[in-house]
Amino acid sequence: MLVAHEVDCEHLMLQRLGAAALGLGFDYCAYGMRIPRSFSNPRTVMLNNYPAGWQVHYAKENYLAVDPTVEHCRRSSQALIWNDSVFAATPGLWREAQDHGLRHGWAQSSLDAFGVGGMLTLARGHEPLSKAWLDSEEVKLRWLVCVAHQSLARLLRRKHGAVPEGGLSERELEVLKWCADGKTSGEIASILAVSENTINFHVKNSIAKLHVSNKTAAVVKAALSGLLN
Repeated sequence: MLVAHEVDCEHLMLQRLGAAALGLGFDYCAYGMRIPRSFSNPRTVMLNNYPAGWQVHYAKENYLAVDPTVEHCRRSSQALIWNDSVFAATPGLWREAQDHGLRHGWAQSSLDAFGVGGMLTLARGHEPLSKAWLDSEEVKLRWLVCVAHQSLARLLRRKHGAVPEGGLSERELEVLKWCADGKTSGEIASILAVSENTINFHVKNSIAKLHVSNKTAAVVKAALSGLLN
């Protein structure tokens, strides 16, 4: 049984996802996560048990940038079934994936309250996915998406999210939340009944801990990291 809170390593989690996928009749599974470390440069982390040759080829050709399944899952949380029309604009990618045994697939995305987007893909080389089978297994598939995202989002955000190791203090977070609401240092000082210099001190510390250049960037990075929720 796949129990999210018992798993501490993303690679072990991938193994368990692979076992669950196998139980559903799939040969392979993949999980991709888009971590919003910044608006201009979000980080994409990918884990999969695809054939090694396909992993190397996919990276070499930079297929992530044109993969229509990835594009779909960025825009929609509706499940996607692989077919010729999905890959109409990328026939080379589709042909080469099939050559590596990835002929039939299913993908669905998930977005959590921190703005972290994840995508689970299940694939196999035999037997197309029938509507009757998908309808009968829909609950299991959705459950697997949920477990995968809850588990791997926690692990990968901690590893790749660039949140400061020591974290921000409660007061620093409180000050940044008021900054996010548009309050000036003077206004925040009045609200918290402290001096304006104290507020500026907390802002300066937050800027240093978050490795950014100004207050606005500190607020944005803290929000993207889920620290202000």
